[in-house]
This record gives sequence, C-alpha cells and structure tokens, in this order.
Amino acid sequence: MSTPRVAAIHDLSGFGRCSLTVAIPILSAMGIQCCPVPTAFLSTHTGGFEGFTFLDMTDELPKITDHWQSLGLRFSAVYSGFLGSERQVGLVSRFIRTFRAPGTLVVVDPVLGDDGRAYRTCSPALCAGMARLAETADVITPNLTEAAFLLNRGYGDLPRDRSGLEDVARELSLNGRRSVVLTGVSLTPGSTGAMCFDAAGGRITAVQTEFVSHPLLGTGDVFASVLTGALVKGAPLEEGARQAAEFVRQCARRTVDQDLPLREGVDFEPLLGLLTGTAP
Repeated sequence: MSTPRVAAIHDLSGFGRCSLTVAIPILSAMGIQCCPVPTAFLSTHTGGFEGFTFLDMTDELPKITDHWQSLGLRFSAVYSGFLGSERQVGLVSRFIRTFRAPGTLVVVDPVLGDDGRAYRTCSPALCAGMARLAETADVITPNLTEAAFLLNRGYGDLPRDRSGLEDVARELSLNGRRSVVLTGVSLTPGSTGAMCFDAAGGRITAVQTEFVSHPLLGTGDVFASVLTGALVKGAPLEEGARQAAEFVRQCARRTVDQDLPLREGVDFEPLLGLLTGTAP
C-alpha cells in the first residue's frame, strides 16, 4: 500500500469530540487512510449529555467484515476502541483474525471507564469481554481505571509511584507478549503522561509532559489515535507515546485557554497541522 491504511473500530458520536470523529481526522492528517467501522452511532457522547440516542451497529459488523474480505482489503493496522455491547467482542475478534497478516499492527484501546468508575454503557460482561479482546492486541492503551479492570484489581489498590507503575505495565504485558502504554501516569507534581512497556525488547520507559489542570474529555482517544498513527509510520513505542502526549498537551492548553465547555472535548482541529510531519 502506497498510503498506510487503518481499520478503526469505534463508535461514532455526532457531537462531542471522541472516537471516530477524533480518529479519522488525526490519522488522515498523519498521512494514513482511516477506514471506519462504527460500533454504534450516538447523537452525542455519554459524558455530560443526557437524552443521547444510541443506535447499536452490532449486526453490521459481520457484514462489513465479510464484504471487506471479499474485496481483498489489507490493513497496516486494526485499531479498536469503544464497543457498544459484549456481543461485539467476538465480532471484533473475528475482524482481527480475518485481516491480521504479517506486519499488521493490532491496537486495542480498552475503553471502559475513568476516575475509578466504569462508563455507564460498560456492563461487567463487557468489561470481561474487553479483557479477552485485549489479549489479541500487539499494543494496548489503558488508563489507570481500565488497567484495574483488566487486572481485576481495585482502582485504589494500584500503585502511583514509578516502580509500582512499572510493575503494573509488566503485568499488563502478559509476560511480555504485548506492548503496553499505560496512560494518565503522573510521576511528579504538575506532570502527566504514560508508562510504556515495549514488547520488542522488554524495555520500560516513562513519558511525561505538562499536566493541564482542568478536566477534559476525549484526551484518551486523541492520545491513542496519534500513537497508532506514529506506530504505523514506523516510530518506536516510546517516541509514538511522546508524540501523542505532546499533542494532547497542546490541544488541552488551547482548549483551556479558550474556556470551552468540558463536554465538547478538546479543540484539536486547528492543531492538526502539527501532525502532518510526524514520524518517519
């Protein structure tokens, strides 16, 4: 493929920057064709909105898989995020099995919750299913809440010091079988970033940047999308995480400076030009 191609399996929210409305423009800006596979259509995302619509796209997933297989499509990466139901876990797993080939990167962002709580659409069955799906990934990008769910541990029981977070990243790697980018990690006051376990060499590194002290929605989707794009274009894991963290920082700073409503997400569109030259 002259232009890398990524299958992005996420929900589509009509308003509020998250999921596919983040992944499509970010990957496109990075010179990658983004092929969306919507798991659900919502009128808005679920953070800060009431009365949102929710159209379950579960029945479409096997049809998309079969049609794309019949076309002989190939992908540089498969990148999954929010799932609308536990039933979708098996269908996304089938999609990955169908399109995984030598060199195909599988990134699973296990979208389950934040701040120690599950999202309102995430049932216990979906949480368990997401853990199974993550076992198929080459790279996972959980935040601390999602890490606790994946490890079946209490959110408050996770360590916050560097040594303890390195142990969490190792544990999430399934004995080194997959790379881990654990997000929302703060090692010093006023900083935030990620703890990275690179399965290629077993090396653990930390990426830190300025913490913008303001609640923001959608930063995880921005981070995971930039990281996926950087990895597809050949960046090492640590460098991809660094690019993602820095872009999130700049978007967060712009959003706060403009005093935009929390539920609208981060104002990233005017900064997409920063991504056009990233990675090899």
